[in-house]
Amino acid sequence: MTDTPPNPATLEKLRHVSVATLATALYKRGLRHQVIQDVRPVKAKGRNMVGPAFTLRYMPAREDRNQLTEFRNPKHPQRHAIETCPAGHVLVMDSRRNADAASAGDILITRLMVRGGAGIVTDGGFRDAMNIGELEMPAYHSRPSSPTNLTINEAIDINVPIGCGDAPVFPGDIVVGDDDSVIIIPAHLADEVADEATEMTAYEDFAMEQVLAGETIIGLYPATREENLLKFNDWRAQNGR
Repeated sequence: MTDTPPNPATLEKLRHVSVATLATALYKRGLRHQVIQDVRPVKAKGRNMVGPAFTLRYMPAREDRNQLTEFRNPKHPQRHAIETCPAGHVLVMDSRRNADAASAGDILITRLMVRGGAGIVTDGGFRDAMNIGELEMPAYHSRPSSPTNLTINEAIDINVPIGCGDAPVFPGDIVVGDDDSVIIIPAHLADEVADEATEMTAYEDFAMEQVLAGETIIGLYPATREENLLKFNDWRAQNGR
């Protein structure tokens, strides 16, 4: 966990690289399980979601503790998380990889957006997903789910370490989502991973141009032939990359 604000330049770089590229950069550092599994955009936005993680943890519901009357409590953790998630952060929810009941619905998620949230992620489902998809703020889930969260889950902890889709998430880690999926970058690695992913993306753009022009991938991707690195340097100079 970290209280240090992320570097704005790092966040900007992360808006222009793919989750796949970031996964490779983290793999090089021995981190193999940072992509949140079985989570996808409610609706593709054509741009990245980027921000520090603010977390909410659910646990299995016990029936005597999870009646609708729980929502009368202004400090109910689900509602409290929506009202306290800092602007620019991504609310990440551990819903036990269970979409049999909703993690949140369109009214709560709209409130998060209005408060300046950068996005929301659950390894469960959202109710009113058709409306959530139309919001400007990105949202990611497993699938639509109509039953209230109280059916199977109790919101129990705010801004603690969680697991979301089998990925470890610590408050302050950097969350990046594209139109495929979501990845969690440990906060202390964010600057160097953003720099490397930016370089990797430039080379990938070059390699794609070469492939479209008929070049073989052997020695090109990955770059194992010096001649391709020389061609890449020329390409960068010509394209201002």
